[in-house]
Amino acid sequence: MKRRIRPILLACCAAFAATTLAGTAAEAQTPPARQQEKQQPNIIFVLVDDLRFDMMGFLNPQLKTPNIDFLARNGTYFRNAVVTSSLCSPSRATILTGQTARNHGVIDNNNSSEKGLVFFPAYLQQAGYQTAFFGKWHMGFDTDAPRPGFDKWVSFKGQGTYFATERLSPERIAAGDRQMLNVDGVPTKRTGYITDELTDYTMDWLETGRDKSKPFFVYLSHKAVHSDALPPERYKDQYKGLDIRLPDTLADTPENNEGKPLWVRNQRNSWHGADFPYATDRDLREQVRDIYRTLSPVDDSLGRILTYLRGNGLDRNTMIVFYSDNGFLIGDHGLIDKRNAYQPSVRVPMLVWAPGLGVARGATSDAVVRNLDLAPTFLDMAHVAKPAQMEGSSFLPLAEGSMAASAWNPGDFVYEYYWEWTFPQTPTTFAIQRGGIKYIQYQGVWDTEELYDLNKDPDERHNLIDDPAYAETRVTLRRALYEQMANREGKHVVPYTERTSPGVVQRDRQGTRAADFPERWYAEPNLPTRMNDIFPDSPAKNDANARGKPYFPQRPE
Repeated sequence: MKRRIRPILLACCAAFAATTLAGTAAEAQTPPARQQEKQQPNIIFVLVDDLRFDMMGFLNPQLKTPNIDFLARNGTYFRNAVVTSSLCSPSRATILTGQTARNHGVIDNNNSSEKGLVFFPAYLQQAGYQTAFFGKWHMGFDTDAPRPGFDKWVSFKGQGTYFATERLSPERIAAGDRQMLNVDGVPTKRTGYITDELTDYTMDWLETGRDKSKPFFVYLSHKAVHSDALPPERYKDQYKGLDIRLPDTLADTPENNEGKPLWVRNQRNSWHGADFPYATDRDLREQVRDIYRTLSPVDDSLGRILTYLRGNGLDRNTMIVFYSDNGFLIGDHGLIDKRNAYQPSVRVPMLVWAPGLGVARGATSDAVVRNLDLAPTFLDMAHVAKPAQMEGSSFLPLAEGSMAASAWNPGDFVYEYYWEWTFPQTPTTFAIQRGGIKYIQYQGVWDTEELYDLNKDPDERHNLIDDPAYAETRVTLRRALYEQMANREGKHVVPYTERTSPGVVQRDRQGTRAADFPERWYAEPNLPTRMNDIFPDSPAKNDANARGKPYFPQRPE
């Protein structure tokens, strides 16, 4: 494959503050073909957790993120970046494998198996790279053991903690116990704040731990800013008193509730709802401030990396990609967290910086780039051909400016989320976006579908599922979604993991009660139309409904 990277000159910048196949092992043993021999650039992938798409200083002047802003000024910002599953483990598996959840099989946060998966850094190793992982893995939560594909490994079990003594009793702390890291297979006591500590390990490897004759790939996977976000001492008072403007769709009003599914209205008073966030009465605005404060050490971390690259002459042969595993709602439609198919849940921040490798400077791309596309891009940057099992595409031409967003054609954006018994508020969700039209359906619940014209309604306020003007679109997207949700074996399967408890089901005793069904669903008995909706939607059926007549589709002759 012809390389597209074209060197460009970069003016001096202002000073800045201090991740295949769900198949067989035999398949994994055959590396993809190398592309023509050229200098292999270094790659640093910085992944944050639960960072909302607009929580960056260059988009929100309230935020102080000078190093993130530096990437935006001197790289390419992808403002329509999305994830195909908005949940930690499935999204991370998609990043690592270049496959959708229905194919890689990591479908929730409850210890889905990694058996048979090949992670893209293994291909980088085969191409001569040294690879390192630092941080949150969050797949197979019972083990923090090193995974294949990485020469250096620093991680922890599950979600981990922000502080070394967090969740430990005073007696254990006094006895010298600390939260643990797995460092290359060796249990190691934590010493500090997690973002700083992971950055320390990263910098130590970059400075003294690697073979400097080889190109490197670093995957720095932060715990931040996952809830409950806890900042370090130095930022505990940052943004104190800052006015936080929450989305106006948070309000529990007839206008906001019109057309919304029952599960959305019921989730408002739940663990993932704005009225009972994480089963507390804490002000949602203060939770947002803590997210902001917890992002600041991430920005510091990025500054340390940038300083090292420039000080060692590596900035012109290194690409940094800044990304989040999923989005986050801060009261949108009365919800918090992620999981659902609404825009703040599926959209993520994405910046690409590579000043000496052809990435456009200070550019913005409108292309819909997915987490599915990251692994093919990293391999492309390393001159390694994409393995056949990977479903995404390299976005390098977009980052380089050699391809317009209008020419980027990865197909429809298809979204999948599988119901997780631990947090049962959100149902299994499938969605498809074609152009600016998004269609959402829910599996196994008695609820309405949703259809939004994002071009006219970017905040997804007006559900058009019953709008006659969108009837043909609804039918077309239903069919397209079903077809594209088939797995590699052509099957339509809704997977699940073992249930061991009721899950988090509490609601605020003083809060809202369960929502009622839509008024249009209530009908008189014995109507002639009572069986009509067993049959597929069509103009003929719509006409029969309008005339109050029974409908039976004509059989083809």
